[in-house]
Amino acid sequence: MPATNHCIYWSTIEHDSWKLHIARTENGLCYVGSPEESYEEFTTYVKKRFPAATLEKNDEMLRDYVQELMVYLKGLRQEFSLPVDIQGTPFQQRTWRALKEIPYGQTFSYSEIADCIGGPTAVRAVATAIGANPLLITVPCHRVIGKNGAMSGYRGGLSFKRFLLELEAQNSKEE
Repeated sequence: MPATNHCIYWSTIEHDSWKLHIARTENGLCYVGSPEESYEEFTTYVKKRFPAATLEKNDEMLRDYVQELMVYLKGLRQEFSLPVDIQGTPFQQRTWRALKEIPYGQTFSYSEIADCIGGPTAVRAVATAIGANPLLITVPCHRVIGKNGAMSGYRGGLSFKRFLLELEAQNSKEE
């Protein structure tokens, strides 16, 4: 459980026409936003997860995270190494761990993720857990698509999801 009175540090990443809010606790990255998200949506989301926290803009505290994400967005990084502070239910945690196992440049269906976590009939619950993922990109929920191969919902928007999948497909072939 997070401390009752702590600070969430935040910054922004600008890439092409996108601006993403990111945030961290003392323990690690706790939030990566979407390009279509306003500052108000960002603060509402973070305050819901960390109600007693204060928000402080601090580019220095997020410098290493910004750098890792920017290198990824340029197609030069496939994995993230910095610590995260991702909080959720045990089911969400299992689902998010399964997402981190999807190889760069590949996709899984919601039912394949359900199978991975030992709940083949829990496809809807898996979709809900994926939708609650606070760490876009770093916990790669963009790698989950419909069983028929169709793009499905993504907090970052389908155009951003398409960009991430194309970026990974292009750079995984170059190896």
